[in-house]
Amino acid sequence: MSELRHDIESLRGGAVRAIRSADLDEKTEIAQATAKLWQARRLSLRSPRDLAVPDRPGRPDKPLLTPPTQVKKRSLHTLHGRIALLHALAHIELNAVDLALDIVARFASERVPHSFFDGWMQVAFEEAKHFRMVRDRLQTLGSDYGALPAHDGLWQAAHDTRNDLTARLAVVPLILEARGLDVTPSLQVGLRAVGDTESADVLKVIYEDEKGHVAVGAKWFRFLCARERKDPAATFQALVRANFRGPLKAPFNDVARAEAGLTPAFYRSMTASTNH
Repeated sequence: MSELRHDIESLRGGAVRAIRSADLDEKTEIAQATAKLWQARRLSLRSPRDLAVPDRPGRPDKPLLTPPTQVKKRSLHTLHGRIALLHALAHIELNAVDLALDIVARFASERVPHSFFDGWMQVAFEEAKHFRMVRDRLQTLGSDYGALPAHDGLWQAAHDTRNDLTARLAVVPLILEARGLDVTPSLQVGLRAVGDTESADVLKVIYEDEKGHVAVGAKWFRFLCARERKDPAATFQALVRANFRGPLKAPFNDVARAEAGLTPAFYRSMTASTNH
């Protein structure tokens, strides 16, 4: 970690290095080191020596990436099923690391307060923690990240919103991360029901942190809307229709979403029956 700290000279530079790394231990280490240095105010925001933000993050050779429709669903009642769930979750958390870093690196020249970057580097730090926790659990169960296929839909959302910060906030934290608030509680219940309390405990940590991540997204989405004198809910709906593929899926965890600043006025009218 100390060697890494000497090599990181700007927030954007550290974020880009982490995004580019195909070594997942190194990626999460650089992400967390950059977050700590930034929070300690020991980094500039940008440097002329920063590398360009890549179109795709660095990845190891495995897992094999497939269309979402080809990723099988398995029962939590079997070990293979629980490994499949955790593998899918590890893939989501890995993408979440890069998504948080990308919003910092790609939009480092935006006219936003430094507290914007504080929030997203806290998210990146916690997503790196989540990935490691899930990967450790997979290894305890005799598997590892990369052992099963995974889908590539998450990064498509980043690519589609790479030129518009408000659209990125609408799609990534306010749709993709908010979806985790909807589905994680029932997965915890299911894991506890089959006696896998260790995996359920990992999901509980992730769930509690994700509330904060959605809140960061909602805070800055509302900030940008207020600056442009736009209605947040109407703006969200227009951006989602333009930038997100497919309907929003019920059921919604309205309580957790509202606690994070994402009220039903944003999404209730956009469920499968009303969205294209």
